[in-house]
Amino acid sequence: MLKQPMRLAGLALIAGANLTAATAQAQDKGTVHLSYVEWSSTVASTNVMRAVLEQAGYDVEMSSLSAAAMWQSVATGDTDAFLAGWLPTTHEDYYARLKDQLVDTGVNLDGTKLGLVVPAYSEANSIADLNQYADDFDGKLTGIDPGAGIMRLTEEAVDAYDLDLDLQSGSGATMAAALKSAIDNHEEIAVTGWTPHWMFARWDLKYLEDPKNVYGGAEQIHTIVRQGLEEDMPEAYAILDAFHWTAEDMGEVMLMNQEEDSDPYENAKQWVEEHQDLVQEWLPQS
Repeated sequence: MLKQPMRLAGLALIAGANLTAATAQAQDKGTVHLSYVEWSSTVASTNVMRAVLEQAGYDVEMSSLSAAAMWQSVATGDTDAFLAGWLPTTHEDYYARLKDQLVDTGVNLDGTKLGLVVPAYSEANSIADLNQYADDFDGKLTGIDPGAGIMRLTEEAVDAYDLDLDLQSGSGATMAAALKSAIDNHEEIAVTGWTPHWMFARWDLKYLEDPKNVYGGAEQIHTIVRQGLEEDMPEAYAILDAFHWTAEDMGEVMLMNQEEDSDPYENAKQWVEEHQDLVQEWLPQS
């Protein structure tokens, strides 16, 4: 009569021991430290990568930094990686200065674009038109954080087109809020914009033509890691190296993050769970 309960208890002990061993093995993989900027695109990609690395058994820390500090942190080895290297134009100055101190693993998203964005109803169609409508735009361009590459390019655009508008810095969130307010009131506004971004799914917008090509052509987003990561954490490096998705993939996560009271990390875990076919392409195959 005692044999069956004892057998079950023994199996439970073995199962518990195996789970403990598996957990310990996962913890032994160490911690991957990701840096990012509070841009909607980067919040989406970084949280997805966090969820994927955790699925592979790593602990993950995330640090929100300015663009300049993000690049510097990986170059100095204070963080391990970031997924927001906009090249060849937007971050060309950071890359030129730091390329010998870090590793570019390659493209994680193709077909980005950036420039000045206005509501589709705007009378302006080109950056060159802005002076004509300067009063309608309240004499200003609405930007994001001052360290962002698009802000540097917009400063160049102000000079190249001799614009009588002031570039105002802020954040991605304050830019989006100003855009929403203007559209709600059918007012003119010009913002620093980029694709992929959830705002293009929410509102009818257009890029202003850039005949002087200040903003350059289509770009790519690169994954940048610290030197030595491949040797220290080869599996984590392999996952970061393999990570590649589409603007549509990113757009799904960004839209989830715009829901009221949503948690970007929880949304990323849900997205990863629902897209395991793609995720398995990023994970090393045993």
